[in-house]
Amino acid sequence: MDEIDRRILRVVQANPDLPIAEIATKAGLSHTPCWRRLKKLEADGIISGRAVLLDAKRLGLVVNVFAHVRLKQHDEETLDALEHSVCLHPEIVESFSMSGTSDYVLRVVAQSIEDYERFLKKTLLHLPGVSSINSSFALKTIKLTTVLPV
Repeated sequence: MDEIDRRILRVVQANPDLPIAEIATKAGLSHTPCWRRLKKLEADGIISGRAVLLDAKRLGLVVNVFAHVRLKQHDEETLDALEHSVCLHPEIVESFSMSGTSDYVLRVVAQSIEDYERFLKKTLLHLPGVSSINSSFALKTIKLTTVLPV
């Protein structure tokens, strides 16, 4: 990957719905070479997809919770079951396997603290292998981006 590929990536990250002609112009290429490079970046998995970003607050999802999950056991079956289950719940928007005191950290969005409490009691505490959950509530979002430094 060279600087031209990086320029293409910066343009596409900032404006994923631009037509190829505009991407090419902004990246300093003609249409066909830009299209070829873009297709190669997609084929190589560097561009893994394109998404529409929604405003959580305008959708009423004003509470961000970081749920620090500890497991009862750490065998492969339990880990796989938990990871599969996490993917089934759209309220869980991010999930990370961790080192340190938590086995996993989940970012959960909710309409209210009460809404999160219901989700905690009815869903999170019943995920496979969960021993305990320590929830931290975000007070304010300072930075939230999908843009990577390329």
